[in-house]
Amino acid sequence: MKRICSIYKSSRKNEMYLYVIKADALARVPEGLLSVFGPPAHAFDLVLSPERQLAREDIAQVLENLDKQGYHLQMPPPEEEYIEHLPDELLRRNDPV
Repeated sequence: MKRICSIYKSSRKNEMYLYVIKADALARVPEGLLSVFGPPAHAFDLVLSPERQLAREDIAQVLENLDKQGYHLQMPPPEEEYIEHLPDELLRRNDPV
């Protein structure tokens, strides 16, 4: 079950992505979700199959959501993860001397 998928980046939330079936584009995405997501910016197209691995999403869940609802929303990682990846010099910048 291969799917040609278009991935859109949110203009409002950093690292939030919307996966849709390329042929359907954004037609099956609810208006309420699009209003929260903001104007979608096309990031890239991708062929998805059960054998493919994704960095932060479970491929089986993505494919299931595409089949059932026509889209998959990838949420950004929790903010704690952003802080863990900052260099120590930035984390200590506001510490008292």
